[in-house]
Amino acid sequence: MNPGELLGEWLATRLPLDSVDWLGTVVGLVRAAPTDRPLYLAIGEVARRVPKQPLAPTEAELLAAAASRPGWDPRDWTLDQAARVRLLLASTADGAVLSRRLDTLCSAADVGELVAFYRGLPLYPDPPRHALRAAEGVRSNMRVVFEAVAHRNPYPSEHFAESAWNQMVLKALFVGTRLDLIAGLDARANPGLARMLSDYAHERWAASRPVSPELWRCVGPFAAGSVLDDFRRLLERGTEIEKQAAALALATAEDAGAQALLAAHAALAETVRTGRLDWESLATAGT
Repeated sequence: MNPGELLGEWLATRLPLDSVDWLGTVVGLVRAAPTDRPLYLAIGEVARRVPKQPLAPTEAELLAAAASRPGWDPRDWTLDQAARVRLLLASTADGAVLSRRLDTLCSAADVGELVAFYRGLPLYPDPPRHALRAAEGVRSNMRVVFEAVAHRNPYPSEHFAESAWNQMVLKALFVGTRLDLIAGLDARANPGLARMLSDYAHERWAASRPVSPELWRCVGPFAAGSVLDDFRRLLERGTEIEKQAAALALATAEDAGAQALLAAHAALAETVRTGRLDWESLATAGT
């Protein structure tokens, strides 16, 4: 079952009967329409027809989502967001047409609509065509819109160039949002990002400002040389969460010096080795 069909199935089991009937009718209309107008009208009607309640997919539905589109994780979606993406997917299978329609919709969208459209990015046909739209979402000064692209969304890890990816991760830290919800964070780790984040940490320390413990996750795989001084600082003078973050990060390093530094803090190393500590629990403890 494709993502559009899954969205339709999930909505049919959650919406009031009159909303289900309405959605079924307008899906048919936008699918058959030779112009854009029925889609735009239907999108505008969603706010009145579909509640903003959480979609709350079951574990089985999350598995079905991932099977339909690898990496798709709709656990943060709402019913009205699902309905908007359902309509957009039903309107065309042509990536160029959808991109044009998406640009038109985003130009007049409210915040809730923008979040829906950006969460739908991994589902749209011809994915590379939507890279500029995704970049626009990352540049947004509205945190919820930024998070719609950055969180539980495989699109950036699959399609962003390294520079754009690195800037997105840095902005996540700048706006104070969680890194552990960024899909592909570990797979896209790179030396340039590690250097950028280490420099950012030093700037924050120089200004006597706190540094997110999650930052070190992206530095750990490349911890070596002078960067180990940062980890010594965390392990010797940091808060308990900072020490835990340092241990988790150093556990991913290949450098012998990094491994020796971690081994010198046996209790922390053991919590990482046994799985009693991970980035999700650390990020949750820090919020």
